[in-house]
Amino acid sequence: MKIIFATRNQSKAKQVKAKFAGSEFLILTLDEAGIEGDAIEDGDTLRENALKKARFAHESSAQKVWTMADDTGLFIRHLNGAPGINAARWAGENATTDEITRHTLKQLEGASDRSARFETVVALISPEGTEHFFNGEAFGTILEAPRTAPQPKMPYSPIFVPDGLDKVWAEMTVEEENIVSHRGKAFDKVQAFLNELSK
Repeated sequence: MKIIFATRNQSKAKQVKAKFAGSEFLILTLDEAGIEGDAIEDGDTLRENALKKARFAHESSAQKVWTMADDTGLFIRHLNGAPGINAARWAGENATTDEITRHTLKQLEGASDRSARFETVVALISPEGTEHFFNGEAFGTILEAPRTAPQPKMPYSPIFVPDGLDKVWAEMTVEEENIVSHRGKAFDKVQAFLNELSK
């Protein structure tokens, strides 16, 4: 079964494809599905933005197949929940991965409470247009400096340590990250839902 995953982020695609490896589901990115352009992410919530991206793929696909998209937010306690849904844009619309990392650390200079929460919402649309939603969370701490190089287009991957672990995201294998990450937990629910449907 083909599923179009509405992303061009190769780090994200790698994680999700690994999650579905060995299953009956073939995950295709927008590029692999031959879809040009991108959705406009102007929603007020993670759910709205995930749905906008999933609908874009659904409406742009030449063949009616399952489509899905995720949106992720970072909620930092010291900053009263900022950057929230703007985690990818709060250093500027065209900020680089490194600039977002540095901007985040700048905002937390001198902070004693560096706890934060990631949340991912996945929107899944059936070939007929029925919409489903799934979410996952990960709690942890933001370091005072990057521990390693970031994953491509993942500015928080060198500075976030999940609770109970001693590695940042970028130090983990894809398999390790998929077990504990917000995205991995959300897509676990997607896969369980699809497996149930295909019985």
